[in-house]
Amino acid sequence: MRARSLAAIAIAVGMLITPAAPAFAIPDGGHSVRKEFKNCTALNKVYPHGVGKSGAKDKTSSKPVKNFKVSNSLYKENKKSDRDKDGIACEKK
Repeated sequence: MRARSLAAIAIAVGMLITPAAPAFAIPDGGHSVRKEFKNCTALNKVYPHGVGKSGAKDKTSSKPVKNFKVSNSLYKENKKSDRDKDGIACEKK
């Protein structure tokens, strides 16, 4: 009986210590992020204000978007969605 209790405790502790892997994850460090999105709607679901390369500035006549995700590799994968060629793909306020 005592062996069963110890085994049950060991299993429970193991479940608490072992992290569960998320179903969909993109590293936030910006170093080796490689994810091409189908379109801006899909990209904006993950990055609501778009994705830009380092040093990019929004071309606009109104208030520029500044809170986009900065990632050179992620921008490179989605460069096709940068219609105004300002270094920010799918920028949105």
